[in-house]
Amino acid sequence: MSTLFGPVVQQGYVVPDVEEAISHWLERGVGPFFLQDISAFPCWYDGADIMADMRAGFAYCGDQQIEVIAPGGEHPSIYKDFLKRNPQGGLQHLAYWVDDVDEKLEAVAAAGHDYKVWQRYGQSPGYKAHAYVDSLSYPGVMIQLMARSDFYDMFFGLMKQAADEWDGHTDPIRMLDMSSGAPKAVPYKK
Repeated sequence: MSTLFGPVVQQGYVVPDVEEAISHWLERGVGPFFLQDISAFPCWYDGADIMADMRAGFAYCGDQQIEVIAPGGEHPSIYKDFLKRNPQGGLQHLAYWVDDVDEKLEAVAAAGHDYKVWQRYGQSPGYKAHAYVDSLSYPGVMIQLMARSDFYDMFFGLMKQAADEWDGHTDPIRMLDMSSGAPKAVPYKK
């Protein structure tokens, strides 16, 4: 457990091909995966407002979520930056729950740690739901701070319950449908 952030709740891998990455994890018995195509998602990247595009897959392995992300679209992002440096993909971030992203960032700075915020998601202005940060002194695997909310409890709860009940074979990949405002699984479409 990190003395700065608490227990890791997610391992985030940035990959060139999400389906191939999912196959890697399924072969290891981790699943089912929930796949989501995200387009024109408002966020902030290194000082500029952008619209992020990506394909992301989520599954649970015990209490840790595995996320695989393939960036798309025209805008720059931390994911594209990662693939430029690591064309085969790999572990890009570790995620932690926090009650308030800004308060956690202030506490980390007050403790003498020099972290830079590279990308943020959530409601603008301010993008309060997520922050991707990295140490300026020792850069590497980023830290994702995720603000707790009823929505994320429901979103991740759906995936955790599916993993706990999964037989290892049935519907290994499911699409996430957010059209009703609440996440639900629908049949996989390649």
